[in-house]
Amino acid sequence: MSKKKKKPVVANESIEIETEIESEVSIDENGTEEENDLVELDPVKILEKDLLDAKNELTEQKDKFVRLQAETDNFRKRLSREKEEFSQYANERLFKELLPIFDNFERALGDPSNDIKSLKEGLEMILKQFSSFLEKERVEPIEAIGEKFDPMIHEVLTSEESSEHEENTIISQFVKGYMINNRVIRPSQVVISKKPSLESEEVLTKKPEESPDKEESPTD
Repeated sequence: MSKKKKKPVVANESIEIETEIESEVSIDENGTEEENDLVELDPVKILEKDLLDAKNELTEQKDKFVRLQAETDNFRKRLSREKEEFSQYANERLFKELLPIFDNFERALGDPSNDIKSLKEGLEMILKQFSSFLEKERVEPIEAIGEKFDPMIHEVLTSEESSEHEENTIISQFVKGYMINNRVIRPSQVVISKKPSLESEEVLTKKPEESPDKEESPTD
């Protein structure tokens, strides 16, 4: 009996079929990749994507700006409220410091047994107490008498001729001035010196006339 030969045709057909399938898959994959490449390179799609990203970023920045503006308004309101409360607290503290001085004034003036001497001593004590209060609050009197006139801290009410002082020297004071932390609260109201006029100089330099000698009495 002769041996049956294998059918290579079937095998070849199978191989060809697999080859064709692989080729089709390969073609499909290449075609898909080419199509994706075309989509990525499409300028319209790119612009649409950039526009969408820009809109999203603009919306995000707008939300941040709205939140920041709200926080700024809240901070401004809180700062204004704290400033008002601080001002009220500062005034309250000052009044608490002044009330004992006011009490002493009432006691000194309301005591009917006080004589002039006792009243004076009481007022001096109150003045000392008030001076300590001003010193504690860094309120200092402005130096005036004998000082050179300074328009930043002095206010001239009038001037007087004087040969004993240099010109624009403060020779008297009507109202004392004060400063707080080197800032003028109230300028000193002063009188300054000026050069004497010629007539005044002549009067000052003129020597008194000598009195005439008494007439000698006649001898007997």
